[in-house]
Formats: sequence, structure tokens, C-alpha cells
Amino acid sequence: MADAGARGGREPSYVLGVLVLVYVFNFVDRQILSILNEEIRRDLGLSDGQMGFLYGTAFAIFYALFGIPLGRLADLWVRRTLISLSLAVWSAMTTVSGLARNFAELAAARIGVGIGEAGASPAAFSLLSDHFPPARRATALAIYSSGIYIGSGLSLMIGGQIVGRWDAAFAAGGAPFGLRGWQVAFFAVGLPGLLLAIWVRTLREPVRGALDGVAHVERHAQPFAEFARELRAVIPPFTLLHLHLVGAGARRIATNLGAALAIAAVAFALTRATGDWLQWTALGVGCYAAFSWAQALRLRDPESARLILDTPSLRWCTLGFSFLAFTGYGLGYWTAPFFLRVHEVPIERVGLLVGGTAAAAGWIGVTAGGVLADAWRRRSPLGRLRVAFLGALLPLPLVPWMLTTESTALALVLNVPLAVATSLWVGVGAATVQNLVLPRMRATASAAYLLVVTFVGLAMGPYTIGELSDAFGLRTAMLCGLGANGAAVLCLLRGARHLEADEKALAAR
Repeated sequence: MADAGARGGREPSYVLGVLVLVYVFNFVDRQILSILNEEIRRDLGLSDGQMGFLYGTAFAIFYALFGIPLGRLADLWVRRTLISLSLAVWSAMTTVSGLARNFAELAAARIGVGIGEAGASPAAFSLLSDHFPPARRATALAIYSSGIYIGSGLSLMIGGQIVGRWDAAFAAGGAPFGLRGWQVAFFAVGLPGLLLAIWVRTLREPVRGALDGVAHVERHAQPFAEFARELRAVIPPFTLLHLHLVGAGARRIATNLGAALAIAAVAFALTRATGDWLQWTALGVGCYAAFSWAQALRLRDPESARLILDTPSLRWCTLGFSFLAFTGYGLGYWTAPFFLRVHEVPIERVGLLVGGTAAAAGWIGVTAGGVLADAWRRRSPLGRLRVAFLGALLPLPLVPWMLTTESTALALVLNVPLAVATSLWVGVGAATVQNLVLPRMRATASAAYLLVVTFVGLAMGPYTIGELSDAFGLRTAMLCGLGANGAAVLCLLRGARHLEADEKALAAR
């Protein structure tokens, strides 16, 4: 098959446009819980901590863990088909969320959404990297990543309008099947994704690595057998069986068991300290599964393991981006409840104003961040990271100002530059990962990157702010969440020290 990226023309832009739409649906289905937070919390009798768990941890752990084997499948199989199937699964599970009657049922549906969404981004990152040359890659991935903010904004707008209008229309009762507005909102955003999945299947695949001078056209004979092996490597307790079957040896198996005991001890201590066994058990299982996968990767593909796990700049930058995600996910989820609860803005207005801000300002930020990163990268190997530093530093004065002002109008205005600032780094993170590994391992590297970003950012950000909100109030909790940006700066500084040398080493390889 001819390579679209090599031919140029409109096809790369067309593929990018379709995948942006997929990512929009991804975040509409993921983020709509934010605008529905108050209604679900009231109807199901949940706390802020439980809502943070539903949005963050319940989704994040399974999203991250299944992203590893699905990333491996994307490196071996047809990426367009994988994205299409993933979209169908998460759309169906979003629809099922509207049928939930309690915390457990909604958590199960959110887990399903997480598993479905896990297959999309690693495959999309890889697909786009084979459509766009390195000089344009950060821009393309930033435009793709703008779907985060368009989808997040649309989710607030759609959810706010549906809940406000539905509950007003049936305030006296008599709603069809007794449905609440938040349930209808899940149906409205979930079902259209099934149609989009059919469209995605019509995209064409470019030749892997052609734009990097290392074209790879050979298809793996048994991609699903590899997927099953990779799944076995991350799902406890099959992790131990996997290590045994691949000949890990007694020493590696003992190391794995030691890691399991250490992680269990930490999870137990955190459970004793907070009383929340569900959060720390889930996160502990996720961390153990990630450790087991890293062991398995070193046995299966030592070269990929060296580049993905042992490249200093990749390790430090991934951690830095993860702390930025902590702030982004945490503040992004709780901003709508903040205006509903603290400023008492009606839900329809919150959906339009906060949602419109998230869509427009977030799109501007992530796109401008990618364009600026590519421009600065042409001047210096560290150019892209300068954009990440901007994303870390600019929110430091904006967040306290927005949260502490008593003026609702001023708080809404300040949310605009804040949304721009917190989205600058997203395309930079994706492009940094793609440029530090070989083309054949890009989807796997993306899955590993998303695993760390998801564990630190999504599993911890919304949950931590929710727990702090239960203890100290939402305003104070959101202020405390900003501390992650300081940690991000320190990690990015460490990554910057190694970036140029690591890129030269990859080029030599």
C-alpha cells in the first residue's frame, strides 16, 4: 500500500481530522461526569471522594493497564481497526452508564469505558506519526490532542443543557421510564460513537516508519497471540504465570513477589491512614501490574525496554508531564462543580460558559503549544520542553486568583487563560515520546507513557482533590492540587539535562 505521508496531499490532514473527532468523542464520554457530578452525587448518595474515584481511579487503572497490551497490538495489527473497535466499546459502556443505580454499577461502567478508550490513543499516536514527518509531528499530535479540550468542553455544554432542560420539563414527575437528566445525558453522548466507529474503519494505513527512513511493511503472523501474552503480563495473578512461561527464572519471580509485597505494604499503610481501601487497593494492583509488565518487556524485547524504560530524558519528562496531568485532570474535573457549588451558577450556564472555555481556550492552548514547540525545536533540541515549562508556570498565579475572587464574572474570565496555559504541554508530551523511540515501538512507548500519566494524573488528581474537598472544602482542595506543578518543573529540568544526548544516541542507533 502506498504511503500517504510520503505522497503528501490531503490524506494526512483527512486522517488527522477524523482522529481528532474520535478524540473529541473520547473526552466527551470521559469528561461528562464532571457536569453531572452534583446530580449523580445527590441521586446516588455519594461523596466527593467517591466521585473523584469514579472519574479518576476506576477509569484510570483499567485504561492504563489495558493500554499496554492494546498498544502492543497496535504495533502489530491494523491500527484503524483497533481504533474503530475501541470506539465502539467505550461508546457502548458510556450508554450503559446511564442505567447505573448505585456506586458499584457506575464504577463497573466506568471501568468498561476505560478499557475501551485504552486502545485508541496509542494506535492514533502511531498512525499519525507515520502520516506526518518529524518536523511537523508535534503540530499534528497537538492538533489531535486538541480533541481533549473540544470534547471536554462539549461534554459540559451537552450535559448541562440536557440535565437542565430534562429536569425542568419533568420537575413534577412523569419522565419516561423514570429517567433522570444525568442518565439521558449518558445516552445522548454514548450512542453516536457507534456510528463514528464505522467511519474510522474506512481510513487507510500508512507504511510504518517510511517518513523516518526505516520503512517496515512486514505483518506479524500472530498479533492476537502477542496481545494475549502482553495481557497475561499485566493482569494479576497471571503475571507470575507469564514470568514462569517466558523463562524468567527464580530470581526474577522472587523480585516480582518482593515488589508485590512492598506495594501491598504501602497500600495497606495508606488505607490505614485514609480509610479508603478501594482507592489504594486499585492503585496498588495497577502499580504491581505495571512493574510486572516492565519485567516482561525486558525479557521479550530488551531493545524496546532499554529505550522505553531506561532512557533518562524519557523517564524524567514522562514524570514531569504526569504531574502536569495531575493538575490538568484535577482542576479540569472540579472546575464545573466549583462554579455550581461555590458561585451557585445554574448548570446550563456552567455548561455553556465553562464548557465553551474548555473547548475554545483548550484548543487554542494545545494547538499553539504544538506549533510553538516545533518552531522552538528548530532552534534548539530543548525547544519543546520550554513550552512545557510555560504550561507549568503560567497557572501558578492564575489558579489562586480564580479560586479566591468573590466575583463570579472575574472567575469565569480567569478560567480562559488558565485553560490555555494548562493545555500547552499536551502535544509536547506526545511528540517527546515519539522522538525518543524507534518507529516499530511507538505505540508501546505511547502506552507506557499514558500509563504513567494516567496513574499520576488521572488516578490521583481528581481523587486527591475530592478527598481534600471532603475535609477542607473544594476551594482549598483545588489550591492544594496546584502543588503538582512545582514537582513537574523539577522533573522537566532533570529531563532537559539528558534530552539532547538521548536524541543523538537514538539517531545513531
